[in-house]
Amino acid sequence: MDSGLGDRLFNFAVDSIKFLGTFPKLPEANIIRYQLAKCSTSSGANYDEAQAASS
Repeated sequence: MDSGLGDRLFNFAVDSIKFLGTFPKLPEANIIRYQLAKCSTSSGANYDEAQAASS
């Protein structure tokens, strides 16, 4: 029942990183870039962890 969610999350993370490369090189943009990179890539890791869990 995965329907490719793992692949879509991976593609989302890659697209997000590419988008972040277009941000201006300013100190305040660095903060946004850092936070957005962390949250956009963590969703795939959280999904993989949940798939491996057992209850």
